[in-house]
Amino acid sequence: MISCYSVERDCQDFHTGTFQFQQIIGDELHTSTFLRTQDLEVEYFKSNIDSASIRWINPCECILTKLNPISNQDKRPIAIKIISTSEKEYVFEYALVGDQKNKQRGVIQKISDELVTP
Repeated sequence: MISCYSVERDCQDFHTGTFQFQQIIGDELHTSTFLRTQDLEVEYFKSNIDSASIRWINPCECILTKLNPISNQDKRPIAIKIISTSEKEYVFEYALVGDQKNKQRGVIQKISDELVTP
């Protein structure tokens, strides 16, 4: 059986640029902005700046590893898999490497193809 609906996955468009991620923590909506090059990601969240190396396993999957981890939890890399894409956003799954039972999903919006510091 063949479906006439196919999920778009133009993952290469999301390897670099400026992005925004919103999530609810407690009862508040929080927004983080991050800049991504082919091998580095810098995240701006509230007044914190965090950086991670990014290693693309294939066009739609990567591993993020914090460059300056503070805790043992921060030392564990995060596996990210892009599930679907549209023109300016993508849906993704993420979990700590080796912890597939605690996967979460989110949506990332691409703000710019350029690196724009917030």
